[in-house]
Amino acid sequence: MSAEPERNNLPFEPKSKPKKANKKASGQKEQPVKQAVVKQSEKKENRKAPYKKEEMAIPKVVSDRMVKRVAAFSGIPTFLGIASLVVSYLLSAYAHIKLPPIAVLLVNMGLFGLGVLGITYGVLSASWDTEHPGTLFGFSEFSTNWGRMVEGWRATRQKKV
Repeated sequence: MSAEPERNNLPFEPKSKPKKANKKASGQKEQPVKQAVVKQSEKKENRKAPYKKEEMAIPKVVSDRMVKRVAAFSGIPTFLGIASLVVSYLLSAYAHIKLPPIAVLLVNMGLFGLGVLGITYGVLSASWDTEHPGTLFGFSEFSTNWGRMVEGWRATRQKKV
């Protein structure tokens, strides 16, 4: 039994990782520059992309789901940020209520900041499974997708080291 939990591959996730080409042994002679250039160009022609474009693309169902969530989780706070500026102006101009400028600034920055965070949450809270639409607020999908993202970062960092 392994310590790692088993996870299902997503429909748009490649089934296997591409294999790396073997490097030459350090004891072999170097080829002349012309031959090396010709062989490199031949390798480029013969080499296929590790994944097909369709394998790497996010399915339309999933991307539509992400766009809807980003519009809701980012659009609402952004709209409220703009509305807070209009309301503070109307209160100042017509109701003669003077709000402290720092309060207006902090409320506005807070709402626009929530809008920026809403973009990330909208993408990560969407279900990345084409068959399963997910929940309304997407708390469980967020934790699953966040874990996948962190796992990818760690795998990338380990490859570089």
